[in-house]
Amino acid sequence: MPYLGEKAAMESSGDPIQDIRAGWDAHVAFGLTNPGFYTLMYGKVSSGHSPAGQSRANEILKGLTSRAADQGRLAVSPDQAAAHVLVSNIGVTLRQIILAQPDPELSHAVREGVMAAITGTATGRGDALNAAIEVAAAHPHILGATETQLLVEWLGKLSREVS
Repeated sequence: MPYLGEKAAMESSGDPIQDIRAGWDAHVAFGLTNPGFYTLMYGKVSSGHSPAGQSRANEILKGLTSRAADQGRLAVSPDQAAAHVLVSNIGVTLRQIILAQPDPELSHAVREGVMAAITGTATGRGDALNAAIEVAAAHPHILGATETQLLVEWLGKLSREVS
């Protein structure tokens, strides 16, 4: 299945929150490139049934949210974070397919709203250190991947120790 191949082949940045962002963008791109296949996977629903094609992608997402939780970067449980990401990502992708028009601004805005919700920066949970972590993680190209990873690790440690 091409979708799962793409998901599995994605290289980790070392930052699970950034990897969720990249996965979101890949999910939308796949849906827009393969609208017929995407709607078979996500648009045809029946109560109590999840298509087999979704399970591996969900496992990858839950692995990322579990890693983020292990780093103390989630304001919700890993399962709840994965659910936030999944339902929002599917909705944004289906909307663009229905309208037959990409809307990268909508996708970016919803993605960042979800990231803020699951990391706590939208609810006030995130103090200045947590906000700095998420800003750095969202823009790893500014400092570089290694430097960003170190900064996130150091700020996370500070945040946990002073909270």
